[in-house]
Amino acid sequence: MDRERQIVKGSLIGIAGNMVLVAFKLVVGFASHSIAIVLDGVNNATDALSSIVTIVGTKLSLRQPDRKHPFGYGRIEYLTSVVIAVVILVAGLVSLRESVVKIVDPGEPSYSAVTIAVVVVAIIGKIALGICFKRYGERTNSEALIASGIDSNYDAVLSAGTLVVAVVQNVWDVNIDGIVGVVISLVVCKAGVDVLRDALGPIIGLPESSKLVDQIGDFARSFPPVLGVHDVVLDDFGPRETLGLLTVEVPDNLTARQIHGITRAIAEGLKEKFGILAAVAIYAKNTTDAFEPMRALLRKTVAEDPSILSAHGFYVDEQEKRCYFDLVVDFKTDEQAVRNRVVGAMAKAYPGFDFNVQLERDYER
Repeated sequence: MDRERQIVKGSLIGIAGNMVLVAFKLVVGFASHSIAIVLDGVNNATDALSSIVTIVGTKLSLRQPDRKHPFGYGRIEYLTSVVIAVVILVAGLVSLRESVVKIVDPGEPSYSAVTIAVVVVAIIGKIALGICFKRYGERTNSEALIASGIDSNYDAVLSAGTLVVAVVQNVWDVNIDGIVGVVISLVVCKAGVDVLRDALGPIIGLPESSKLVDQIGDFARSFPPVLGVHDVVLDDFGPRETLGLLTVEVPDNLTARQIHGITRAIAEGLKEKFGILAAVAIYAKNTTDAFEPMRALLRKTVAEDPSILSAHGFYVDEQEKRCYFDLVVDFKTDEQAVRNRVVGAMAKAYPGFDFNVQLERDYER
């Protein structure tokens, strides 16, 4: 609940700050007949709307899991960022249209000292709001607040462009209001595209954080029987709900009771330490050195094939005459061709064995 309060508090500050700027800019813009200032004010109004959307999205994301949505509603926060991105894009496109009209029919803008002073105050206000959004966003891990902070920083730069219009108009009596409006609109559109891309990332699926994967691996390896950690896959269902899967490599002479204790302890530790609800699978590792020549051949084969990034999970079932291992390949690799090459090389050297090979994409890169 503290996270929710922090997000709502940051959003309310944003609403209040932006509405003050809207009033400033609309009054000054209409008084000076400046489309650039008016559009800047409209953009601030969309920023206030974005903060309202952030509050609503945060409230909805806190709904408890139910039968229809067993993993909760946390991803609504990411959809909130998508809505903010769309609002920014629409504002940019509308501004672009009005700016083009202003180029065709420029009118007679005027900029007094009071007008310029108000614009300077607006720039300072947007910088302050950007810092506020960024601070609250990072503190609460809220993509929506971080996106609002990025938008505020863009606004500060764009408002500075309005000062350029005023200076050029007052010093050289040249009207570049519509041109600057076009530039403002294009930059706003770019900001919308950037926010949309960042918002869609967690929904579509992003590669795992290498730092987090390393931390998970170090934690799992801290249990003495664990010889290796592989296949770490995380699924983000919102800032407070992450499901995971990892495979630990253990000696093949452990009992089911021992393995149960290890995997249970790792799963409980991941929940407590990282907030990840994880399933822990196992690979067995031969405790005898009898199959080291076969393992060495696999390492040599993998090293000679640039399309294979790594191999793990090597285990030989001597009774069944079956060898198991996984190959990690790039996304552009022809999996079947790689499988045929590696199995062919291994079968040629060890014709009495079957080879069970799983190919995995490089999810962690």
